[in-house]
Amino acid sequence: MTTIESNKQVVLKYVEAFNRGDLEALQELFTPDALIQSVLGWGELDKAMPIWKELHEAFAINLTVEEIIAEGDTVAVRYTERGAFVGSFRGQEPTGKSFELVAMERFTVLEGKIQRRWAARDAASQARQLGMNLG
Repeated sequence: MTTIESNKQVVLKYVEAFNRGDLEALQELFTPDALIQSVLGWGELDKAMPIWKELHEAFAINLTVEEIIAEGDTVAVRYTERGAFVGSFRGQEPTGKSFELVAMERFTVLEGKIQRRWAARDAASQARQLGMNLG
């Protein structure tokens, strides 16, 4: 297997672990100095893990890989992200409504571990679909 293919496999393992909400498996996929960027901020794993837990508990997120491309140590993924507002989130009570949107992530994979992760998603569209208060 080429390095590019093995880097894709690392990212696909990330998607599987994320969909299961398996924080322990996720942690194993990242380097100790990994940095994660998302719409909720930027930081190391100790900052991202509680946010990922909160997001799963509130929105039952599931990522479906629509496209994955890689070059060198970079892997980019386009997803369909689906879920439902099933648990409270930052003071807002669940509505039970579902959502679907396009999300993208870019990873830097070094020696079989994720060192950097950048995410882009339309959080405003999600909030509207779920009936969340944006103000």
